[in-house]
Amino acid sequence: MTRFKYHLLSALFLFAALATAQEEQKKEKEPGHYNQSKFKQMYEEFATPNNYRSASGAPGPDYYQQQADYVMDIELDDKNAKIYGEETITYTNNSPDDLEYLWVQLDQNVRAKTSKSPLRNGGGVPMAEQAGSFVQKYITEPFDGGFNIEFVKDANGKDLSYTINQTMMRVNIPQPLKSKEQISFSIKWNYNIPDHTVNRARSGFEYFPADGNRAYVIAQFFPRMAVYSDVEGWQNHQFWGSGEFALPFGDYEVNITVPADHVLDATGTLQNRKEVFSKEMMKRYEKAKKSYDKPVIIVTQEEAEAAEKNFSTKKKTWKFKAENVRDYGFATSRKFIWDMQAVKLGNRDVMAVSMYPKEGNPLWEEYSTKAVAHTLRSYSAHTFDYPYPKAISVHAKNQGMEYPMICWNYGRPNEDGSYSDRVKYGMISVIIHEVGHNFFPMIVNSDERQWGWMDEGLDTFMQFMAEQEFGEAYPEAIAPNSTYPSRRGAPSKIVPYMSGDQSTIAPIMSNPENVYQLGPNAYGKPATALNILRETVMGRELFDHAFKTYSQRWKFKHPTPEDFFRTMEDASAVDLDWYWRAWFYTTDYVDIGVKGIKKYYVSDKPSKKMQEYMAARNITEADLPPLVYLAEEDSEDADPNLKGKAPSDNSKSLKEFMMDNMTESERAAVKEPKYFYEVTFDKPGGIPMPLIVEYTYADGSTKNITYPPEIWRKSDKEVSVVISSQTELTGIVVDPKMETADIDTTNNSWPAQNGPSDFDKMKENIKGK
Repeated sequence: MTRFKYHLLSALFLFAALATAQEEQKKEKEPGHYNQSKFKQMYEEFATPNNYRSASGAPGPDYYQQQADYVMDIELDDKNAKIYGEETITYTNNSPDDLEYLWVQLDQNVRAKTSKSPLRNGGGVPMAEQAGSFVQKYITEPFDGGFNIEFVKDANGKDLSYTINQTMMRVNIPQPLKSKEQISFSIKWNYNIPDHTVNRARSGFEYFPADGNRAYVIAQFFPRMAVYSDVEGWQNHQFWGSGEFALPFGDYEVNITVPADHVLDATGTLQNRKEVFSKEMMKRYEKAKKSYDKPVIIVTQEEAEAAEKNFSTKKKTWKFKAENVRDYGFATSRKFIWDMQAVKLGNRDVMAVSMYPKEGNPLWEEYSTKAVAHTLRSYSAHTFDYPYPKAISVHAKNQGMEYPMICWNYGRPNEDGSYSDRVKYGMISVIIHEVGHNFFPMIVNSDERQWGWMDEGLDTFMQFMAEQEFGEAYPEAIAPNSTYPSRRGAPSKIVPYMSGDQSTIAPIMSNPENVYQLGPNAYGKPATALNILRETVMGRELFDHAFKTYSQRWKFKHPTPEDFFRTMEDASAVDLDWYWRAWFYTTDYVDIGVKGIKKYYVSDKPSKKMQEYMAARNITEADLPPLVYLAEEDSEDADPNLKGKAPSDNSKSLKEFMMDNMTESERAAVKEPKYFYEVTFDKPGGIPMPLIVEYTYADGSTKNITYPPEIWRKSDKEVSVVISSQTELTGIVVDPKMETADIDTTNNSWPAQNGPSDFDKMKENIKGK
């Protein structure tokens, strides 16, 4: 070690000892406190790792999940808008536990006349409300859309007793279902299908008065097994309307009978295509299987319009099989136009499919299947190759809802076929989002009932990336010289929410039923948090590898938030406990600014403050090794003879002093700094973030430094850094590219800005929309 380095270390040790003594003195005066640091490890928040779920975030050696297989016969009564069904469920108990009873979800009971769901929210008289909603709430009788259970029988046809508690049904089995055993039982049911355009049902029909037809998008239409897992046992939380679904995987055989002039598509592979397709449709389908650049029309608009006029009294049964899916949905109508194209993913071809009435054209024929195909490519690149044989986008007014291989999406042109950019981008975005749900949660099967953000937030983040890539892949679809106008994902988009009234903000780690603003909470904020994590905190290479690792570890399994958090750290070697705690477990916000700046001069002689310190401890200058002394220019500590002078003007220049105490090779590398500054940054917001700073100098040059978030680990309120330079410092800007969702930029600059910044103007524009 050189003499110079040794002397500097001695000086640092001296000042560190002083700081430690002051801290100890302070502790004697103030009471102790609990560790509130954002940087402490999350052992208190996380469950203890076990054989089911490992500390790395991967499934453990004893991980298990149940299986529920279904064989169903469904008939849709178009005249009366009613659905009839009978199913046989084969349930495999892969858990180590013996099950005394089984829980089945009856989600349509949320629309029963006796449903408690409409009563769960209080509130007074609204100042204004849409006419349809007003009539439904206060004038009309409640729609009777709950399940009518005709029977529950065992494999021998013997009645099984059951108890219905709102949206949950407990099936009382004669004896416990032992570990590794199976049970089969049957349920027969029916219910009235709701008009989803009136009561915002996730499943239902739209009625078209001009031609007297209905278009059906049907889901949650059958009693479905609840999840039994190592985390909660039975996930039998009631379905109130916002918290979505927790479902086991299984295989399905489904026969769906509808009017003979309907066209229908559904989850799974069609088994009797030649029976339900015309010869012309078969020719077009074979062509579509080889068309990778554009869709092929299977049912034309002309054919759909002709079918609208004839109401067949005959029936047709469409037969499907699906393997390893967690749910089931289908869409049917005589109004549907139908197109398809092939998408190459790895060594497999997947069909991208769209179904829409003429009311969706020309917008849907132009963009729907294109958006489906792009989504499959984009999401697959960031996670895993899409494993199912197809993905279907179905046009449904005011809808955005997802199921395995099929989803409902809004976006309707005006009656004359014209549409705005807002409608176009809204349609493309909702298709990307709902098709993307095939990955989260249809394959990476999180518990939506408990953790809405694990599917909505991750999917919205993926949607943001896919939208930006859509603009790159299809530049003709967006305005010239612009990027895709994503609604969520960019840091600036979440600023109004995070800077809002704290009484109406809940942490991301909240049940969907218990948050005030579900959209920002479960969709926007987690998407933004992941985007910032990728772009600013971790970097794309580390983030993308970790995110893909999580996706591949947990595809076709049931992950928890902790599995996600742990995997992201495990696969990247980045400690992110501070990030999860701040962004996901609190309602803190980002606000980092420049508190102040001080200019210092350098000397080989001690300052007044240093002399006082030495005198109090009977230390003389002769007792110390050669040291570099710094003192604030504009303070009583300053030497009047040196104030305002550069280091080279001092009694002995800094360079000369260093030359006397360095090796020859070290001397060759020395450039004498002429200016020293102490810049203090403060953090009024609770979230620690990387401190991104742009320094500007008198010669016009700039220097960008990103201090790691750990700079806040010992001082949560403010930190100081030393800047040494050849040129005078003239400006400082924190977060110059608006990467951190800082809610207040009035404190982000030195010298302070006069008037609102561009960022503040942008925020005002957002609030005004």
